[in-house]
Amino acid sequence: MRPLSIAALSLTLIACTGASPGNGSEQAAEASGLPFKVTPVADFDAPWAMTFLPDGRMLVTEKSGQLVLLSADGKIKTMVSGVPTVDSAGQGGFMDVVLAPDFATSKRVYFSFSESGAGGKGVVLARATLSDGDAPALTGMERLFQATPYVTGNGHYSGRIAFAPDGKHLFFTNGERQKFDPAQDPKATLGKMLRLTLDGKPAGDPGLTAKGFHPAVWSYGHRNLLGIAFDKAGNLWEQEMGPKGGDEVNLVLPGRNYGYPIVSDGDHYDGRDIPDHSTRPEFEAPKVSWNPAISPGGLIVYSGKMFPQWAGDLFIGGLSSQALVRVDVNGTSAAKGDQWPMGARIREVEEGPDGAIWVLEDGGRGSEGRLLKLTRG
Repeated sequence: MRPLSIAALSLTLIACTGASPGNGSEQAAEASGLPFKVTPVADFDAPWAMTFLPDGRMLVTEKSGQLVLLSADGKIKTMVSGVPTVDSAGQGGFMDVVLAPDFATSKRVYFSFSESGAGGKGVVLARATLSDGDAPALTGMERLFQATPYVTGNGHYSGRIAFAPDGKHLFFTNGERQKFDPAQDPKATLGKMLRLTLDGKPAGDPGLTAKGFHPAVWSYGHRNLLGIAFDKAGNLWEQEMGPKGGDEVNLVLPGRNYGYPIVSDGDHYDGRDIPDHSTRPEFEAPKVSWNPAISPGGLIVYSGKMFPQWAGDLFIGGLSSQALVRVDVNGTSAAKGDQWPMGARIREVEEGPDGAIWVLEDGGRGSEGRLLKLTRG
């Protein structure tokens, strides 16, 4: 899609993004030159992910281990009981939440969370039935898959979930847990894109399985995979945090090695150089990379319902960059589009039923944890 030029965001908008809903920030956003209107909808405590129910209500996860059912108008928040116990230290917590492809009949919800266990800590994929009503609850929880191995530390769990277009598989991301080498270890699931059946059984790339890889591994050599989404053509797009710089958008292909920690367009945090992707063409290179970092969080492929000029493009939340980032996609090619300052860390991006873009501030480092709705001005 052709990039849309915009005026720089004014200091007025940055100041007002810390305000509560209904305080005039909507009008200030319109005056800033942004190509969308920003409407605060609700406040949360360190939200991590969200998804829409068929009737327009939303499920929102909070890092500490809460699941919130939000009314379609954003006015009523109800806590959902039956959630698992999570280890929320560091980057851990209650993570992704997505509806099963057959949610209309099964009422199943898939979700991920970090926990302490034998050997250390790791990320878990689970599912449960959402019992609705005055006292919503997750019932009949099933643990489907857990990272291998569990290790010490509180970082790079990843934990994103996306259902494949075939309706028979799902993809689940496992970060390398800030341990570097597991991303290249064929026996570990850390630093990998995984493919599973809907029941959590390994269904990785057959070529890698034949080479002795863990049978769930679809691709490897990843760092901290915090967003995955399929486009209409069935291509799987993924974004991940690089080290000091080198954040990436990748087109994920089965059996490919994406190079980390052997190559990266960033460097180690202690200043040591990591060879760039261009030095090792045998590794799959990112379609887009950023240096300095944007610290990506959340990813959607946008449908174009409300903003037709962006149909098929990627939208990414920016944490350290405090931005909403658009990546211009044409087929299997991608290039940097727009980067709109939002005045707060953006953890999650989702598309609403009418094509509005919804973003969650993550509540850290001065960010309030608000849910914002972006619509045509």
